[in-house]
Amino acid sequence: MPDRETQERRQHSTTWIPYSYYECRLPEWFANVPVHWHSEFELIHIRQGRGEFICGSRKLEAEEGELLLVPPNMLHAAYPCGERKAAAAEEPCGMGSGSGDGQAKEGTGALIYDALVFNPVMLGMGSGDRCTNECIRPMVKGNVCTSVCIRRAAAVYEELRPLIERVFSCVHDDSARSDLLLKSELLRLIWILEERGEILFETDGVEGETETIRPALEYMAQHFREDITVERLAGLVHLSRSHFMRCFRKAVGIGAIEHLTQLRIQAACEALGDGGEQIADIAFACGYSNLSNFNRQFLKRVGCSPKEYRKRNQPVGSKAP
Repeated sequence: MPDRETQERRQHSTTWIPYSYYECRLPEWFANVPVHWHSEFELIHIRQGRGEFICGSRKLEAEEGELLLVPPNMLHAAYPCGERKAAAAEEPCGMGSGSGDGQAKEGTGALIYDALVFNPVMLGMGSGDRCTNECIRPMVKGNVCTSVCIRRAAAVYEELRPLIERVFSCVHDDSARSDLLLKSELLRLIWILEERGEILFETDGVEGETETIRPALEYMAQHFREDITVERLAGLVHLSRSHFMRCFRKAVGIGAIEHLTQLRIQAACEALGDGGEQIADIAFACGYSNLSNFNRQFLKRVGCSPKEYRKRNQPVGSKAP
């Protein structure tokens, strides 16, 4: 299990309401969703565009209408199609907050998807019956490979499409009765996936480089505001610098330096959306000692300046500083 201190901070579920719904628009709201993990399942339905997704050791592209199911504790990420490849072309030479100004092109096209993040209790986790012990618990504990992508051409797709529509209609109707229907539809989803052979039970070696570099990813998630060196990260996973960089790129699809930048830019987006602080203070708090470099990196990855991003995302009636 990953270190709880570096788990994603956002609380997705409570005892009272054990799920959360998110509408994700990339790169309109965020340039991407960097590699992260949480203790809940995540069900993704792509409404528009095409995206690149990392799910554990798998890297795949998915497009409008297609579905992904990510199990608890699996490292995963989302990028508008083309961005990760563009980012991978960058080869900065340092990991600090210096003035590197890569020349990679920005990704094109918008990726819009619905995400339902739900606690395993929605599937009966906590019960001691045979269904839970033999079918649900192995998915939660990582004993089976449950990273699933359902293509539109798949035989099971037409069966799942109305089910997914009902799932996401439930989350928009905030009532206990809708939660009851939601639970039943999620259980039926798992049953269909198992019945049709979409959940794989061979797990030996499926994580590979992803598990090798997980401690480094967790360290970066907690300390991205600080100066971080490749040597420090490689030491955390007991690899040489060059071997670490190869493993990191193979697992995440981009270099460690670019991943660090993504974490910093995402934190800046969240702070800018909240409204209060000066842009310079946000830049410094997110690990940048050079405001002009922060502005360049932000523009390149988000597609607009920090000032324009704040203007687009500030609450109605508020005035940006």
